[in-house]
Amino acid sequence: MARPPPNGPGTNPGDPGGERARVLGYNRGIMSEPAAIRLGTSAFTAAGWEGAFYPAGLKPADFLGYYAQQFDTVEVDSTFYRIPSPATVRGWYAKTPPHFLFAAKVPQSITHENVLVNCADEFRKFLVTMEILGEKLGPLLFQFPYFNRAKFKSGGEFLARLKPFLEALPQGHRFAVELRNKYWLDARLADTLRQRRVALALVDHPWLPRPAELFKRFDPITADFAYIRWLGDRKGIEERTKTWDKTIVDRGSELREWTSVVYKINGRGVPVFAYANNHYAGHAPATLRLFQQLFEQSRLA
Repeated sequence: MARPPPNGPGTNPGDPGGERARVLGYNRGIMSEPAAIRLGTSAFTAAGWEGAFYPAGLKPADFLGYYAQQFDTVEVDSTFYRIPSPATVRGWYAKTPPHFLFAAKVPQSITHENVLVNCADEFRKFLVTMEILGEKLGPLLFQFPYFNRAKFKSGGEFLARLKPFLEALPQGHRFAVELRNKYWLDARLADTLRQRRVALALVDHPWLPRPAELFKRFDPITADFAYIRWLGDRKGIEERTKTWDKTIVDRGSELREWTSVVYKINGRGVPVFAYANNHYAGHAPATLRLFQQLFEQSRLA
């Protein structure tokens, strides 16, 4: 597949029929690989990774290039706090090999502060910036917080806000939605997402139901890809450490359950993106290695 021009596709928002069309063409091509399983971490830097994941003495400017030799995708966390500069995104592109994919969080100003209201311009700016990645742009995640009744009286009220926003999403991208309200995770939500081919993020978090439980209640696969996040108990693990250099929580049993889930999803011909957070077990790269090992064992069993 041809590489985009030196400045990257998507750098000319005034040319929606040119650069933007090429971006969407790249996206469709790379994302159409059947039944792929892509594993990555939530962010590619963290306290304690030097010497534990990155070789001692490796320059920070070389972290991403090294990371991309180990894993084929990353979930960018920094976009949750601010839209990156075009120069930063071009740097991400330049430091990674062909077929590497970046997932990214939609800014919290859209999901948390304005909650999808009066944010069209900012969302468009975010998309145009991320489109610089061209064929390396993967799913974009709407990570919503836990909404109490002061914000939304019910899941139905939230869906009334969400549905028109989803209907306005541009074609050619892949989007995922994460909700932290366990009572809102139901067939009605899944149907709403499925109508727009938006993925329901499957999340391993103490507040939320286990994946096997979700599959018993309804079909949570709502798009032509699946998006998994291994998050864990942030508060609990931060009482034990804030240096993410080693595993301190045994997640073997949980990851064995996830191998069955991924195997089931993959068996439907659905590609899987799965991302591990340091808060899940203590060291996200080790979580991915353990999952890889367990998945291979289950495949050979």
